[in-house]
Amino acid sequence: MLEVATLAGVSVKTVSNVVNHYVHVSTATRVRVQSALDELGYRPNLSARSLRGGQSGLIALALPELDFPYFAELARYIVQAAEAHGWTVLIDQTDGRAEREKLVMDGIRDQLIDGVIFSPLVTGARELAARRDTTPMVLLGERVHHGTMDHVGIDNVAAAQTVVAHLATLGHTRIAAIGEQRHRRGETARLRLQGYLAGLENAGLPFDPTLVMAAASYHRADGAAAMTELLALGDPPDAVFCFNDMLAIGALRTLRDRGVRVPEDVAVVGFDDIEESSYSAPGLTTIRPDKARIASTSIALLAARLDGGGGPSRDVTERFDLVVRRSTASPS
Repeated sequence: MLEVATLAGVSVKTVSNVVNHYVHVSTATRVRVQSALDELGYRPNLSARSLRGGQSGLIALALPELDFPYFAELARYIVQAAEAHGWTVLIDQTDGRAEREKLVMDGIRDQLIDGVIFSPLVTGARELAARRDTTPMVLLGERVHHGTMDHVGIDNVAAAQTVVAHLATLGHTRIAAIGEQRHRRGETARLRLQGYLAGLENAGLPFDPTLVMAAASYHRADGAAAMTELLALGDPPDAVFCFNDMLAIGALRTLRDRGVRVPEDVAVVGFDDIEESSYSAPGLTTIRPDKARIASTSIALLAARLDGGGGPSRDVTERFDLVVRRSTASPS
């Protein structure tokens, strides 16, 4: 840092201010220091910075599957929100495996990481309550613990009810659901199924258990297979609510291959509003969580904890919208 200061003709303190993204540095000075940093190939010693200032400028984002478009899109928003704080985001993929999620709970590179944003699949309230690592953590997804960790999510029950109400208003009476999961990692599925059942009741529609299809995972192939089973029923559905867009896109493929018209014969709704949903054929009606708000709120909560904010955990529910596209046009 002394070499950078000498080359730039400034004090070591000024170099430190530039490296640490302090705002009270003139543009001309910042440019001169940055030029010297680049010329000398300076890289901050993160361990030393952590010892001196208590923070490294690194946070971790732990997600189940990076090839899921929803998580990929959410990660992009989180990285953008983190940049405003001068933070670098290290991304970890857990695959929804208990041992990988335990590593996140025990501390990811705990000597370097200031905070963690974590979307668990199999980690439950017991594991969260037993956590000993003191690194600030914000949870995404379903609220499974009311301890000291903040949480950001949406109301999955209300979102599912909104889907069923939309389909019932269009005149559909045999509304199927794809995505039930009875194993431990199925909290999201449980809430969306709960909303689906409540939506049927609110619409005065009977519940037919043969119309609820399980999905071991939420990939396109699972949706395609479940749709094949639904079409084999003696009285197939006239609408399908898929618990994510990947399932819905798989279902659309099966319907197209079987010559079933969408939405004239079967309407289809997804969940997540991934970019692919607006380009599917037909365009997919879906629930749109406000991913940008989820990201910015998560970063804001983490920043508040890092700034010394204590107190009880904060549970923030962000908004969602139903995006209506061609896959649920009104039956003729």
